[in-house]
Amino acid sequence: MHVRDAREADADALATIADSPTDVMRNLVHDRTVRVAEDEAAASDVDASNGRFAGSDPEDILGFVSFDARDEVVYVTQIDGTPEACRRLLDEPIAFAEHESMSVEALVTTRSRAVTDALSDHGFDERGRGPRFEGAETVRFRLEP
Repeated sequence: MHVRDAREADADALATIADSPTDVMRNLVHDRTVRVAEDEAAASDVDASNGRFAGSDPEDILGFVSFDARDEVVYVTQIDGTPEACRRLLDEPIAFAEHESMSVEALVTTRSRAVTDALSDHGFDERGRGPRFEGAETVRFRLEP
């Protein structure tokens, strides 16, 4: 599994994974730190003819995480993908938080088993219910430095 920075060309693939509009995912790439996990065998290459990245195939992207930092906390704003990808992708905001001596917090829907398992594997503590998101219940998780 290879983890890299997301780029605008990934928006369609991320939208497929997140079941979200492509424009929303394109904005996410512009507004947050977003990392993607992709299959090693399917590395996205630069098109040498024009120096641009080709679009990502949703089959090649195994998952993604977006996060930002404010008020001494790194907030995982969105994470989705295979269970293995979710576990690996959480390393990204955790490493940033450790370097900056910050906590990490995530809100996840109760139906997101791959994410809740990955959070538990990394030592996050469940901190109770979070706000409803698009009608779904959320759970707040936190990892202290």
